[in-house]
Amino acid sequence: MERMCEVTRENEILDSQQPQPSQQPQNGVDLVRDQSKIQPPFSVIIATVLYCAEFISAAVLCSKYDETEDYFWMGLTITFMLVPAVLTQLALTFIHRDLGRDRPLVLFLHLLLLGPLIRCFEALVIYFRAGKKEEPYVTISRKITLKKGQGTPMEWEIGHSERKLATHRNAFKRTAVIQAFLGSTPQLTLQLYATIQEKELPCARAVVIGITLVSVTYGALVCSILAIQIKYDDYKVRVRPVAYACMVLWRGLEIATRTTALVLFSTALTYWVVPVALGNLLFFFFLPWVEFWRRRASLPENVEKNFSKLGTTVVLCLVTFLYAAINIFCWSAVQLDLADRDLIEKQMSWGRLALYYCVRFAENVFLVVMWYFFKTDFYEYVCAPLMAVQLVIGYCLAVLFMMLFYQYCHPCRRLFRHNVADCLRCACCWRGARPVPVADQTLVLPPDLTSQLGDCDTAAFDDITVTVID
Repeated sequence: MERMCEVTRENEILDSQQPQPSQQPQNGVDLVRDQSKIQPPFSVIIATVLYCAEFISAAVLCSKYDETEDYFWMGLTITFMLVPAVLTQLALTFIHRDLGRDRPLVLFLHLLLLGPLIRCFEALVIYFRAGKKEEPYVTISRKITLKKGQGTPMEWEIGHSERKLATHRNAFKRTAVIQAFLGSTPQLTLQLYATIQEKELPCARAVVIGITLVSVTYGALVCSILAIQIKYDDYKVRVRPVAYACMVLWRGLEIATRTTALVLFSTALTYWVVPVALGNLLFFFFLPWVEFWRRRASLPENVEKNFSKLGTTVVLCLVTFLYAAINIFCWSAVQLDLADRDLIEKQMSWGRLALYYCVRFAENVFLVVMWYFFKTDFYEYVCAPLMAVQLVIGYCLAVLFMMLFYQYCHPCRRLFRHNVADCLRCACCWRGARPVPVADQTLVLPPDLTSQLGDCDTAAFDDITVTVID
C-alpha cells in the first residue's frame, strides 16, 4: 500500500509541473531545476465538493423520510451516508499518518466527519503560498520523456510544496474511489429502487440520484487514471481531453446501465437480487486470494512499516473488498497481485478484460429478460421492450467507447504490442480460416494479448508528456 502511494505520488508531483530542462544534460540525463507555477489541486476540490454535496443532500432526504415516517428508507439512507464518510476519514488519516503526529484539531474534525474540508483548506493554503519564497528541494524524481520516438531520462527537483500537494492529491483520489463505490453506488441503487416502489420522484431524491451518479462516474474515472499512472510509472503520460471525454462516456454508460438492470431486476424478483449481488461480491473478493494461494506466495513486506502480519492481512482484505465492490458495477481497470508490494499487476490482461465484459453483458441481458417476464404492474404504461433494448444498446455503447479509448485515446497506446484492432482482426481471421490438411497443417496462434508492453526500440511513439487528472 505504501509503495502504491509512493509510485502515484511521484506521478502526481510530475503532473503538477511543466518542466524546462537544463541546457547541459549530464550523463544523458536532463536535470530540471526551474519549476513553473504549480497547478491548482482541482482533484482535491472536486472530491471535497462531491463529498459535501452527497452528504448534505442525503441528510436533507433523510429529513423528508422522517416527515413522511418512511423509517425503512431513512435507515438505509443514513447507513449509506455514514459508512463511506467514516471510511473516508480513516483513509485520510492513514495516508497522512496523523496518528503519530500532534494534530488534535485535525483529528477532532475527522471525528466530526469534516476531515475532507480541513484537508482541502490545507491544500489550498499550500498552493497559494507556493512560489512566494525559495525553498530547497527534498528529493529528485527520475522519469523517461518520450518525444519523436526517442526516450530521454529526466530528473526533477521536488520541493516541499510539490511534495505536500502530491500527498493531498494522492489521498483524495483514493477517497474519491472509496466514496464512489462503497457509498454512492449503494445509495444510487437504493434511491432508484425506492422511486419505483413508491411510484414518485421527489425533488430531494432526484438531487441525491444525480449527485451519486456523478460521484460514481468520477470515481470510475479516477480508477482508470490511477491504473495508467501505476502501470506506466516509468514514463510520463498525458491524458488528453478527448481521452477524458471517451472515458466519461464509457464509464457513465457502463454504470448507468448496470445499476438500472440491477434495480429493475430487484423490483420484479426482490429476494433473488441478494444472491446475485452477493455472488458477484464474493467471487471478486476471493479471486485475488485464490490466485495468491495457488501461487503459494507470501504476504508482501512494507505494506506499512508498523503493521504486523495481522494488520497487513486486514489492510489487504479491505483493499480486496473495495476491488470487489468496484467490479460489481464496472471494470476496475487493474488486477490485484497480493504477493507484490505494489499490489497491482503491471501487465494488463486483455483476455481477462474481454472475459469480464462478455460475462457482464450476458448477466445484464439475463437480468433485463427476467425483469421483462416478471415485471410488476408499475410498468403497464411503460414500453418494456423498448426499455430492455435501450439498456442492451447502452451497455454495447459503453463497450464501444471502451474499445475506442484503448485503440485511439489511451495515452500509452504506442507502447502496446497488440491493440483492440489486432485482437478483432485475429479473431475474424481465426474464425474464417479454412481447415488445413493434417500433413501440411501449421499451427497459427493468436497474438499474445496478455503482454502489454512492446519493444521500445521498434515501436513508434507519439509525443508523451505528463498531466494529472486535474
